[in-house]
Amino acid sequence: MLFLVPLFKNFLKGKTPNSIHQQTIKTLSGKPISLGDFKGKKLLIVNTASKCGFTPQYKALQTLHDRFSEKGLVILAFPCNDFGNQEPGNEKNISEFCEVNFGLSFPLMEKLHVKGPDQHSLYKWLCTKKRNGVLSSRVVWNFQKYLIDERGFLVDVLAPWKSPLDKAIVKWLSS
Repeated sequence: MLFLVPLFKNFLKGKTPNSIHQQTIKTLSGKPISLGDFKGKKLLIVNTASKCGFTPQYKALQTLHDRFSEKGLVILAFPCNDFGNQEPGNEKNISEFCEVNFGLSFPLMEKLHVKGPDQHSLYKWLCTKKRNGVLSSRVVWNFQKYLIDERGFLVDVLAPWKSPLDKAIVKWLSS
């Protein structure tokens, strides 16, 4: 919760960062969704890949979804091919892989870029302190996790090697 201190300081200076609720994304099938639809819910945003050493985290993400979705958790998983060509598939391939291998019941979002010149606006917001009001970061690999509070503000960033069931995430969701 240390990341809330910069947010509070900015608020005191009269600088209110934009919430993530102003962003629009698409589902894997291309349906647009406003993140404003998730006001009042905690978001876990993660970039994913089917051929990554961290791919088994899909199972932990499903466990987290099963345990906390009724308490207001929404998992937004974005397939990404920015690291080692580990998500070369199209939407159909990705969907089938996740269903067959992990039985995912939370929706997959559009395949996008999390870094570089084609970085999606959502990840520009997640990675830029000037936009999110809390901290700057860079996505270092697949399965990096961003925690967003019910008001649409960044709370924390967890490294790809941290499990979705990490005690910091579970504690945050339980509060």
